[in-house]
This record gives sequence, structure tokens and C-alpha cells, in this order.
Amino acid sequence: MIGGDFSDFLRILKEKNDIVDVIGSYVKLERRGYSYWACCPFHHEKTPSFAVNAADRYYHCFGCGKSGDVITFIKEYENVDFRQAVEILAARAGLEVPALDDRSAEEAAEKKKKRDRLYALMRDAARFYLNNLYSGRADPHMEYIAKRGLSPSTMKKFGLGASLDYSGLPAYLLAQGYTPEECVESGACVKTDDGRLIDAEGERLIIPIINNLDEVIAFGGRVLRPTDRAKYKNTRETILFNKSKNLFNINLVKKEKRAGGIPSLIMVEGYMDTISLYQAGFHNVVASMGTSLTKEQARLCKRYTESVYISYDGDFAGQKANLRGLDILKDEGLKVRVVPLPDGLDPDDVVRTQGEAGYQSCLDKAMPLIDFRILAAQRKYDLSDEYEKREFVGEALAIVKEAETETEREQLLRRISELSGVSNAALVRDLDRSVPKKRTEGEKAPPREESADGDKKAARFVLACCLLSKPYAMDEDLSALDFADEEHQTIARYIMDGRKAGGFRLAGLFDIMSPDGELSEILNLDFGDELEGERAEKYFRGCKQTLERRSLLLRIAKERALFEEATTQEERREILLRINEYTKKLNQLRKQGR
Repeated sequence: MIGGDFSDFLRILKEKNDIVDVIGSYVKLERRGYSYWACCPFHHEKTPSFAVNAADRYYHCFGCGKSGDVITFIKEYENVDFRQAVEILAARAGLEVPALDDRSAEEAAEKKKKRDRLYALMRDAARFYLNNLYSGRADPHMEYIAKRGLSPSTMKKFGLGASLDYSGLPAYLLAQGYTPEECVESGACVKTDDGRLIDAEGERLIIPIINNLDEVIAFGGRVLRPTDRAKYKNTRETILFNKSKNLFNINLVKKEKRAGGIPSLIMVEGYMDTISLYQAGFHNVVASMGTSLTKEQARLCKRYTESVYISYDGDFAGQKANLRGLDILKDEGLKVRVVPLPDGLDPDDVVRTQGEAGYQSCLDKAMPLIDFRILAAQRKYDLSDEYEKREFVGEALAIVKEAETETEREQLLRRISELSGVSNAALVRDLDRSVPKKRTEGEKAPPREESADGDKKAARFVLACCLLSKPYAMDEDLSALDFADEEHQTIARYIMDGRKAGGFRLAGLFDIMSPDGELSEILNLDFGDELEGERAEKYFRGCKQTLERRSLLLRIAKERALFEEATTQEERREILLRINEYTKKLNQLRKQGR
């Protein structure tokens, strides 16, 4: 929960940041009656399903299910944490942010001051590098840029710069008033063993790494001559830069989204792949900067699109770790397709040798992740050798096990049959021996009564349906359900109290609950089509039954404990009667769930 003083500040903050004005500065809103509508900024769509309720000061997308107040919107759109979202809105309204929770105002101010100093230092460092590039002393850097075929406008767009030596940057930063400690803490400089301050990216071509708020947070450096040093080097991780939570070029992608939206993202590995593709006209490109993909990067992608094209190097099929990492994108609900490139070439090579049309041809051949995994397996084996052919079939069938539909499974088996010469019937038999029979559509596994995760998922679904006033949930008596989570209990009470008073405002919950807790989880659940039609009502009833079963099991356990403590025969008889009653209801619920 949020402290009283801070809650008062949040109320004032929301009053001074009209939700229609704020969201309208990011997306084009169209008024319809009492609401404002737009195409959702959190998923790709052609028909507006994103509504802003000006009176109650909240938004809701009827397509992806995202909801929230003005703070939640800034968090989601700008990809920042709660505190940063508050600071953005406070700056917009000319307010000073008080301390949050138990932190003193002095500590909070000091932390913000430090971050602001480091942001300013990195911005000044980027300008220093930029001036170096055009100083007439950066011939090796200019020669490399010319070799790469980068235009002046592209150089300017990405803010390319030059480090001429190891001493220039620290001397410049110290002259600007920054301390040696700040130079090191920012990651721009490092200290040698003998205590000297040197440029961390010395003698390299400099590529600024900029976050989605247009702040320079780090640098990438490219060596210009043969050396035993790493070809590319990133700024080390700092309080400004965490590589696993950022994507290179996300700042320009954000501008592209604001200008007209992006149907998909192209994910490459490095800076030069990104810059070359951008120059060739593919402005929806980002780079993972060589790291294995993380959940944070996947969620960052999800804020801008529903579809990601993975375009790594031409030998990518042999990179098992990277292939596994792509499942992270899929787990976040993104549609993942992999772009096959000619062996030995990376995206930059393809663009430079074959042009925009050549790379577009590769994009057109992109295939679903599971299909590409079959291709990767194929490239590992010599299919003219009978032993290796069997090894391929075994690995390929293990991949097919993960197929989500029977259609996908059938198509993949047909492909494996064509590659291996093994009959489709034999492949089906082998697969059926190792894969449990799938349930038919609509058939649900009985919920595990001991599963806390299953209970929480059911509780979230029930509460979401009630909060969004779905017709099958309008009259549900939530007081009859035992919610294990305290925040779920708070939400249920809010709904029931609101109904007694004639109705409740969804936005009111944001005033009494933490926006980072279960309320956010409930309102941001991705239900797909689950919230509509007869299937939705059936699923809602199933979730309710899960909670009712949990409640009965808890009551039975409690009565059994009382039975052990009972001292008279009469007490034991009454307890047994209650246990029998609860058990009968539990059995009835089990029968209904079959």
C-alpha cells in the first residue's frame, strides 16, 4: 500500500495531468460520446479498441485487455518503472515528487541528482565524441564509415562519434566539472592499476546507446584496426545501463511508432546490422547487442508490436543457445518468425551486397520459430547417411512435440517425411508413442486443488471479469469466495461495496492500491478471446468452482483440526456433520467440473 502523504500527492498529480491530454500527446484520440477512442498503442490493430474514460480517469483496451490510470499509461508506454513515471508526470505538471514509502525526501532527491548528473555526463561525452569525428583528426574512423557505406544523414541520425585516444575524454569531462568518481560511475571512463583515468572506449568508433526516453545511457565502441581486443565493446553495466533491459535503436523505433505505428520489429544482433538496415529503409529494427535474449527485452518488444522477426547471422542455425532464447519472446505472447540468411552472411552483408530488395527477399522467406528449429536440425546432419538421418528424425520429432495445433503438427511431419524419406505414417506412430494424447478443444484438465498458482490464476480471472463488468459476472457474490491473497480480498471488497452503493469506478482502485501489485497483474492479463461469448462464461464458472473447491478444502481441514481437539462426543458428531456437508458440496463441484 502507498503511504498517506504520497497518496495525496498522487491524487494531485492525476488531477493536474488530465488523462485525455496526456494520452492524446502520444496517440490520436477521437471523441465518441463520453469516451475517447484510438488504435491501441500497446498492440497492433487497425480498428480502434482503446478507450479513455475522461470522467473516471482510466483507459481500457478491449483488444488486448490493458487498463490503468495516467501513471500506468506512462509506465507502459515509456517503459519505465513507477517512480520514473511519476517523475515524468510531475515534471509535466511542475510538481516536486515527495519521498516514496520510507525513503526520506533528502535520499530521494540525492539519488535523482546523481542520476541526472550521470545522464548529463553521458550526453556531454556523446557531444565530445561527435565533435571529434568532424574535427579533421578522425581519418581512420571516417574511412571505416565510408567502407561501411554509411551516409552523412545516417551518421547524424545515430550520433556516431570518435574516440581519438585514451586521455581526451577524461580530460574534457574533468574540465566540465565532473568528478573522477562520476566519470567512472557513468562507465565512460575506467581507472588503470596505477590510478590513471582513461577512456573506456579508447581509439574506437563510438555508437551511442540511447534509451526510449532519448537519454544516452552507454556507448558501443568498434575497433578500427586488427587487434587481439574484442571487435565491439559496450560500456559496462551501471545505474544507467543494464544491457539485458535495453535494445539498441529503441529510441528511433519509438519515434517510428508515434509517427504511424509499426506492424513488426526486426531483431538483429549488433549495432552495424541495425544501422545498415535502418539506412536501407527498415526503420523497425532493434539490436539485442549480442546478449542472449531476456524476459525484459521481450517485454520491451511487446510494448511496440505483436510480431518479431529474428534476423541473426547466416550461421544462426547452429547457435543452440540463441534458438532456445527465442522461446522467451514466444512466452511473452509475441509472434516469432526467423529470417533465414545465406550461410556466412549477416544482415549488414546482405544489405551491402544485395541491397534493400535482397534483404526484403530474406524477410519474405521468414518462417515460424518451430519450422526454423526443424531447419536448424536438418543443417546439423548428413541426411545421405542412414545413421545421421535417424538422429535427425529423432531430434525433429522432439521439436514437433511442442506443436500447438494438430495442423501445425501435420505440416511439420510432412516436411520431416520429405527430408528424411521416412513415411508419414511411421513418423506419426513414433510421435504418438512419445506424446500424451492432447485434449480436444474446450476440454479442460481438472484443476489441481493443491496448486497455489492455479488458485491465483482463477482468482485473477474472476476479479478481472467483475472489474470489467462482464455480463456473466455482474451479479456474482464475491463475499462467498475465500481469496487467499490480501490484495484480491481488497479488490473483491471494493467491488461488492461499490455494487451496494450503486456502482464502482475502476479508476478508484488506483487511489487505494499499489499500481505495481496484483491490480496491475489482473488488469493486464492477456485473455485473448477468453472474455467473450459462451466459452468465456464457461471458463469463468470453472474458475469460480476452483475457488469454491479451495474454500471447501480449507473448511474441511479446519474442521478436522477442531475434531482432533474436541473433548466430547457431541462436539465430534457436530463437526463430522459439517465435514460431511462440505465433502458432499466438494464432490458435487468435482462432478460439475468433469
